[in-house]
Amino acid sequence: MRLLVEVNSSTFSRDLFDLGANPAKYIIYPGGNAYYIDEKVENRLNSLCVKPDFDELDNIFWRFLKPEIKHVLEMFSQRAGRTQRKKSVNEKRENAQFHLFDKRRIHFLRFGNMDQGRIGRISPKLFQVLLNKSRDEIEQYFLESEDILDPYELKPYVYVIFDLQRFSSKLTAKTMPQALDQKKVDEYFIEEICSLNKDRSFWAGMTTGPELNEYLIRYIIMFFDNEYGQSYFLHDHIKNFIDGKRFYAPPPNKSSVTLDEAITIFDIKKDKLKKMSRRGLTALYRHMAKKHHPDKGGEHDKFIKLTQAYKELLKSKNA
Repeated sequence: MRLLVEVNSSTFSRDLFDLGANPAKYIIYPGGNAYYIDEKVENRLNSLCVKPDFDELDNIFWRFLKPEIKHVLEMFSQRAGRTQRKKSVNEKRENAQFHLFDKRRIHFLRFGNMDQGRIGRISPKLFQVLLNKSRDEIEQYFLESEDILDPYELKPYVYVIFDLQRFSSKLTAKTMPQALDQKKVDEYFIEEICSLNKDRSFWAGMTTGPELNEYLIRYIIMFFDNEYGQSYFLHDHIKNFIDGKRFYAPPPNKSSVTLDEAITIFDIKKDKLKKMSRRGLTALYRHMAKKHHPDKGGEHDKFIKLTQAYKELLKSKNA
């Protein structure tokens, strides 16, 4: 397979990079739902004095993405009709000024990266979903998009979007925030969320008061009601290392809760489960989690089983 690039509206058909019979080998999965294209591809093109566009590479490799990850990221795919877009629309997108907080949220939801050092080099096209939207519309968009996050991703997500890593000079700040002084991290978080609440440029077009805006309350809950998932940092690192070995086949992931047990725990019938949306299932889980949470007088073991059952039912929704 040849890699073609478009320069000055002319497509060169010469061989720039031989992707071979399996282009998927150039897709790197750092963990979660994230992926990026191996730097070998970009380096090869750069050596030929060709600088590929972010979306060009993304479009080329999109079809070779793992099906389960492609499904999750589908909402971010705005590929249809890209080549026919009017120049005026492209210019408006390139010149648009997006709030950094919004860019951090989209970057994490799209790539799942703790380290956002490359956010300044990301194509503005990634943020085009925010164009011509009011603050209320943007927040509604994120409310829906954040449903793709797993429970163990919630606290890291808040940690990243409020850029709390910048308050520490430790190397682990970008990868293992749980190793930091959590009391200080909590204080920094409160300072940042209060600062955002007062940021007039962020709330442009919305009337705000001295109290914390309701759109920010959910981040308070995400941050203080969850823990940094160990699997998010350690398990994914080990898994990627093992999966990188050519002849290694990781064993199937065995769950401690069967589908029938999960249905029993949620007291829900199979036919109703089939009709229930992913969002509906998440809403049901949150309702029951509040009821059975140990801090609310619930049993610890039952709460753990409930969470495991929720994850098991989510798998059936992804099938």
